[in-house]
Amino acid sequence: MTKQVILIASGDLRIAANQTCEAAQAAMEAQIVAALEREGVTVKRGHPFDPKKGHGFIDSQKYGMEVFRGIDPEAPLIVAEAVWQYSHHVLHGLVTHKGPILTIANWSGTWPGLVGMLNLNGSLTKAGVKYSTLWSEEFTDEYFRKGLRQWLSEGTVTHDTSHAKAFEASAAPADAVALGAEFGRELKTRKAIMGIFDEGCMGMFNAILPDDLLHATGVFKERLSQSALYAKTLTVGDDEAQAVYQWLLDKGMTFHYGPDEATDLTEAQVLLQCKMYIAALRIADEFGCDTIGIQYQQGLKDLAPASDLVEGLLNNVSRPPVQHETTGEELYAGEALPHFNEVDEAAGLDALVTYRLWRKLGYAPETTLHDLRWGRQYTGGGIDEYVWVFLISGAAPPEHFIGGYAGTSSERQPPMYFRLGGGTVKGISKPGEIVWSRIYVADNALKCDMGLGGVVELPKEETDERWNLTTPQWPIMHAVLYGVTRDQMMAQHKANHIQVAYAPDAQAAQRALYAKAAALQELGVTVNLCGVA
Repeated sequence: MTKQVILIASGDLRIAANQTCEAAQAAMEAQIVAALEREGVTVKRGHPFDPKKGHGFIDSQKYGMEVFRGIDPEAPLIVAEAVWQYSHHVLHGLVTHKGPILTIANWSGTWPGLVGMLNLNGSLTKAGVKYSTLWSEEFTDEYFRKGLRQWLSEGTVTHDTSHAKAFEASAAPADAVALGAEFGRELKTRKAIMGIFDEGCMGMFNAILPDDLLHATGVFKERLSQSALYAKTLTVGDDEAQAVYQWLLDKGMTFHYGPDEATDLTEAQVLLQCKMYIAALRIADEFGCDTIGIQYQQGLKDLAPASDLVEGLLNNVSRPPVQHETTGEELYAGEALPHFNEVDEAAGLDALVTYRLWRKLGYAPETTLHDLRWGRQYTGGGIDEYVWVFLISGAAPPEHFIGGYAGTSSERQPPMYFRLGGGTVKGISKPGEIVWSRIYVADNALKCDMGLGGVVELPKEETDERWNLTTPQWPIMHAVLYGVTRDQMMAQHKANHIQVAYAPDAQAAQRALYAKAAALQELGVTVNLCGVA
């Protein structure tokens, strides 16, 4: 039985985020230490609190390497998270660590350790590192205690992942499989271009697809620069930006403005976002991109307002028209340009496949990723389900919202993360059937977990409470995942992000699920169906 463990905490790169989450981190660590002491185990923290910085997180790869030089590579190691963390701050040390590794997160919507841990788990999976994982709200529940005891005695934690079963085309409807397989062959033959506006956002190692694995699907990267996007933004005329803005106002979209740029959304911020929207389409057209991803969080955040308004508009079929600079031709007329938030390339491949396949199926093709942020049981009004909070920083398409553009508002991004502001694309996702999915890398191969779900409408009071417990400026989806429990989802999911697209009804969603599974299989992706009999 283990008698001592080392505890470390990977953090954000942004000092304000680390300082804001420090108290929650300290409280969580105290609970974890108490849980370990109840098992007769002592805890040694692998790095100190820094009074000058005002937090105790590993906040860079450089510092992370210093920390790991002082850690016994054979020691049992816990990575505890109550904050969004940059996985590359600690990945270097975890890749070579020989002792058992356990990632732990707080079950909280307010403090984003849950999201950070899922990204770290996905990064470790891609890197081929053996690890175990646990999560808890109070760290006294039986599920957590049982898992902790198993890790201390065996160096591993066993979870129930029986909900995930390998897709077998022979057991699926033949027409859906045939349609999906044909689609996959077309994509591999015709090929497509994925525009990458700077790779590797926020240390998300799991969000970078190796080129050779991606090439096998028929998709190839066009590596672009965010500096080029910013430069292009500055060439867009004021009149063009005003036309985009007026189009949104005419559609009924609401912008919540205030007088102080440091804390409020201003019209000037939105107009600069409108210019970036135009610039993104023009660069995408120039390079023939079929899907694009903007990193924003490094570099561009120091130059321009947030890119989320841009991203949400790109993901919508109905969006402000943009003309070619010289010919006047409308770019991507009648189409969305699927955008993957935070340049998550796994989500980008998923978005491209989903968008085009949904077009082939005749369904509304809008798709987006969300953070798998948090969730809790909800009972009332005919609902008795575990309802997840899917939330993203504003890049969801208005087509997904109740009321469309008229049900869409834009609020200033939180100053903690977005110093120069910028508006979100905020709304409440409409009730309906969805197909959810996640492409990831494991065993040096592309894999995908996918399943069926439903979006439910909750009372305003419950929605507002969930928003206030997470990030009220961002779009929200109340999601129920069919046949998958909370703990099964956490045990199996290999990313902080999850891809979603609507289907007209339950039967159509099932057809889309099987067609997409067959398409991905044709592209060489190993598919698990989750919660689907």
